[in-house]
Amino acid sequence: MKMLNVGIVGTGMAFERLHYPAFQKLTDRYKIVALCDRDLQKAKEWARRLQLGDDAVYSDVRQMLDRTDLDIVDILVPIELNFEVTEAVAQRWRGQKKGIICEKPLAATFKQALAARELAQKYNVPIMIAENYRYNEENNLIRDLVRTRKIGDVFYFIFNRVVDFPHDMWTNDFTAREWRQHPRFPGGALLDMGVHDIAALHHILGPVEKLQAFGRPQSDDFSPYSVVMVNMRFQSGVIGNYGFFCAGKEMQRPLIGLRIFGSEGMIYLEERECGTVNVALNDGRQEQIPYTPKKGYENELINFHQALTGSEPISVTPEMAYGDMLVIEQILQSIREQQILSGDEGVVYSPLYPPPGEQPTYMQ
Repeated sequence: MKMLNVGIVGTGMAFERLHYPAFQKLTDRYKIVALCDRDLQKAKEWARRLQLGDDAVYSDVRQMLDRTDLDIVDILVPIELNFEVTEAVAQRWRGQKKGIICEKPLAATFKQALAARELAQKYNVPIMIAENYRYNEENNLIRDLVRTRKIGDVFYFIFNRVVDFPHDMWTNDFTAREWRQHPRFPGGALLDMGVHDIAALHHILGPVEKLQAFGRPQSDDFSPYSVVMVNMRFQSGVIGNYGFFCAGKEMQRPLIGLRIFGSEGMIYLEERECGTVNVALNDGRQEQIPYTPKKGYENELINFHQALTGSEPISVTPEMAYGDMLVIEQILQSIREQQILSGDEGVVYSPLYPPPGEQPTYMQ
């Protein structure tokens, strides 16, 4: 199997807790050979851990790109830097078929997102957006249950996300970052976290046709709204409600989670790490389908390796991630203007997914 050399941009928590464990499981495909971080000491500590020399450590991504042995750059920086760094790498690697992994959302502003949408074609370079919710096993299972009509015709859904941001920001977790607590990007926590949920809904149900949103304003910097409620209609005709609450502890018993209702039953995912997708049919039959939580980080790296070696397309393109961010923009605009808006009109969701029996490599 072909080994791909990786340069890491950003050696913080996302690398340590999310991407690095996935790379560790795929040492037959990837080898980390260079590290870049504005905090040079942090990068040097990782270099020692990975048994790399000081010549593998950089504080400027442009200097790291002078290396001739890199096949991939994995970008793990604060959201406001995603577009800037991705564009710089794409410009340098124009037409070389070297790969770029960029975290979600693909940009900090909607103007940047529109430009980021075109980067792969403009510079003729493969770009994957690391939207792990599109690679997570639970969402792939639910998508196929819907596509194979396990619960008949799908009528509607309820999807609810609860985040205790005020508590979590004092813990050693992702919310405990200054750039998340005082974001320089619109929507704050809704864009940072809610974009995952929109990606999951896109993955399962397809493009959004119309939406109408309401928000409860708050004064905290981390989000302009304590709660957002969105009524949605998909091009498939499925309707539903998405709720995002981020202002404190909400005692849901049982959890609302994701519930999809059809003519023959219901699909229920309590929350993304519970390990079981539940199916309850109208005739009384029930099924519990196990899955491995948080498998998306590993699956996305498998898919990207397969894409760069020519055996399957990239499953999450900048175009698709742009669609996710566009829906967030429409939600925020709908709240401000109190209007019903089009969802992700004009976004092309490709490549088309194969039939359930012909899965991408990362799902086999």
